[in-house]
Amino acid sequence: MWRLKILLVGVASALRGPVTSIRTNRVLNAAGDWAEARAAAAAASKNRVVMKFGGSSVPNAERIEHVAKLIADRMDEGIVPTIVLSAMGKTTNEIEAAGRQALAEGRVRIDHLRALHLETLDALALPASCGYEVRALLRELESLLDGVSMVRELTPRTKDLLVSYGERMSSRILAAQLVEAHGIKAVPCESWKLGLRTTGAFGEATVDEGCYPDMAKCLRSMVRDRDEVPVVTGYIGKDAEGRVTTLGRGGSDLTATVLGACFRHEPERDFYAEVQVWKDVDGMMSADPRVIPEAVPVPYVTYEEAAELAYFGAQVLHPISMLPASKACVPVRVKNSYNPAHEGTLIGDEATIAAARRKAGAEAPLLTALTSKRSVTLVDVSSTRMLGQAGFLKRIFDVFEADGVSVDVVATSEVSVSLTLERKGGDLSRDGRAQLEEIAYVDVKRDRAIVSFIADVTRSTELLAKVFMVLFSNGIAVEMLSQGASKVNISLVLLDADADRALKLIHDCFFMDKCNIDKAAAEQVKAR
Repeated sequence: MWRLKILLVGVASALRGPVTSIRTNRVLNAAGDWAEARAAAAAASKNRVVMKFGGSSVPNAERIEHVAKLIADRMDEGIVPTIVLSAMGKTTNEIEAAGRQALAEGRVRIDHLRALHLETLDALALPASCGYEVRALLRELESLLDGVSMVRELTPRTKDLLVSYGERMSSRILAAQLVEAHGIKAVPCESWKLGLRTTGAFGEATVDEGCYPDMAKCLRSMVRDRDEVPVVTGYIGKDAEGRVTTLGRGGSDLTATVLGACFRHEPERDFYAEVQVWKDVDGMMSADPRVIPEAVPVPYVTYEEAAELAYFGAQVLHPISMLPASKACVPVRVKNSYNPAHEGTLIGDEATIAAARRKAGAEAPLLTALTSKRSVTLVDVSSTRMLGQAGFLKRIFDVFEADGVSVDVVATSEVSVSLTLERKGGDLSRDGRAQLEEIAYVDVKRDRAIVSFIADVTRSTELLAKVFMVLFSNGIAVEMLSQGASKVNISLVLLDADADRALKLIHDCFFMDKCNIDKAAAEQVKAR
């Protein structure tokens, strides 16, 4: 009898094909033997990935349907996903605007938000249970806004609680679509239910790495032991006191890399093979496509290069999202949900990227990408008192710290310091300038731009020779050069009005083989 049972199971398996991935909940063998399914899932651990989808990937019912199918198709290929999701489209912006309106006018208006989510439920024909949960969340959101309108107070804590409703609704909708349309065992999950705990201020909270073991335990149980697909809320968490916090704009990227990194101290530190961040572009680009339409995808980037690109203006990734991934050496891949066949950009440590380039037969480029920060302020501080005087630089930076002003790029000489002030950090106050003028000459120049080159700085001579020749040939003056501690970033400061033209000229030269260098100017430089 037992031989017949084995034979029947074998025939059923042969007819179906091999049992692969977490979708074993849809293709169990005839005996209902979970052991085989679990063994297959364990063997496929290299295929476990975190898949994060931003708001631009899920703005409406049609795109949610598309993303759900994309996930299902990847699972059919053997991928074992954990999903991280942002709020639908511009939901976070709309909730923030509703909060401001409730505070300023005492009116509560979420008509568009309600219509978007309820119409999505109807268009996808999702079950009543999902509709009940989403409607309950909408009522909670409206009640909270009513409270803001009555007391005319919107604290950072309340603001974080308000915006959390976007992710909580979208995760339920996508999970329901995965279940109903594809038979996937998807489970909507607030990040704090996985054990994610935050520290820090409301609006800019950070993740407490002390919660990693609890997160790993929970994910292991859901993904490996129960064959579930968690659909996790990005961007939001709870602190040790149970208060909802947010990780700052773009924080869903950080949520995704934290999930990928939480096994770093576990025996299964490679539980996730990679973190996939799905956007609406074909990976990280050689320049901002809004400024340079000819920008091309960059196939390989190190963690440090990705972090520098994000900090100096690239909008693809959250600036601090690389830190958890780099600490745990978890590769990150940026892909396009509108063009899923494109390979995207692989981000990893230097060894991983070098190996990937060798496998593809690609050489490391002289220039990986360029980016810019606009409308910055350049401050020159000069004094002969700097010569041989210990602590002089500290006195200068203490003034900026007391003013609450963030410094971006710095260059120093024996008697001067040049630095740029981050635009969102405000300008140097009158008192701050007066304090600096007590010890040095101060020259403040506004309407400047930082143009940053992400490149191997060991080849900076070759890079800068070409860059300066292009700029000199086209009459663009450089006011400051900074090549400091970073091994991958060289920054120039020039007039804001020249920034777009400089970016295009340099991009054309390095990526399009169209170097606009005036021969007469080149000869003039040689003659000097």
